Amino acid sequence: MVETSSVKEFQPNVKALRANSLRFERGSRRVLDGVSLSLEPGVLVSVLGANGAGKSTLMSILANELEAESLEPDTFAVTLDGEALQALGVLRQARKRAVLPQMPSLGFDLAVREVVEMGGYPFPHLDTGMLESLYWRALAYANAVALADRRYAGLSGGEQQRVQFARVVLQVLAARASDPQAGLYLLLDEPSASLDPSAGRALLAATRQLAQDIGVGVLLVLHDVNLAALWSDRIVLLHDGGVLAVGAPCDVLTPAAIKSVYDADVQVIPHPVHTGTPLVVFSR
Repeated sequence: MVETSSVKEFQPNVKALRANSLRFERGSRRVLDGVSLSLEPGVLVSVLGANGAGKSTLMSILANELEAESLEPDTFAVTLDGEALQALGVLRQARKRAVLPQMPSLGFDLAVREVVEMGGYPFPHLDTGMLESLYWRALAYANAVALADRRYAGLSGGEQQRVQFARVVLQVLAARASDPQAGLYLLLDEPSASLDPSAGRALLAATRQLAQDIGVGVLLVLHDVNLAALWSDRIVLLHDGGVLAVGAPCDVLTPAAIKSVYDADVQVIPHPVHTGTPLVVFSR
């Protein structure tokens, strides 16, 4: 692994969601082998890699949907603010970490309000007035205020994705209202995949704003290297079950690294609009 970040990984007594040298196998195939990652409050980290690199598997492990082991002796595979993730219990996890899967499913014809307010379920102590305020704030972050009076089943796929995003936004807003000092984390697996370019940009801008406004750590799984370059503080580049590089976008997104991961020839040039951001230009 090429370490290009100045961020100190795995420091004790520091708030973070951490994967500690993960190993995960499916049958005889080792999907992840020694993968480490640290997500701190207020930081936006993107995970990139080719199809089958283990991005969604890593996300599922961090969401406690899959169980992995650590290659480090006497070390928990995943820790949340220094505690073993699996030891926290479902409610404590939900009060510190929200997850938006790649294809969220909902089999009931609910009102948009009912879907979004699911994010408030872990916080029954919050009064109706507070939840009402958080509901409208969440819709605003998700650019979904115009959908407030609609039925979820009648929405397009992109509109449903924005509503689901509002749901997890409400969850972290409620968590911050409940505990102003808590470490909070938001895990999003390809959140812009079903959105048009404008809506996708707005969603990623909202994640950045959330990180700044309430100090939530955001982990994004993305396929678009230029979106990752534009919005991320740090990029984790997965390859062959491990971490090829981790660091700032300008350090990780090099022609050599992209050739290794995607088998594609590229030019990396300075972004014409955003100073300090690389722009990856793929060859035909």
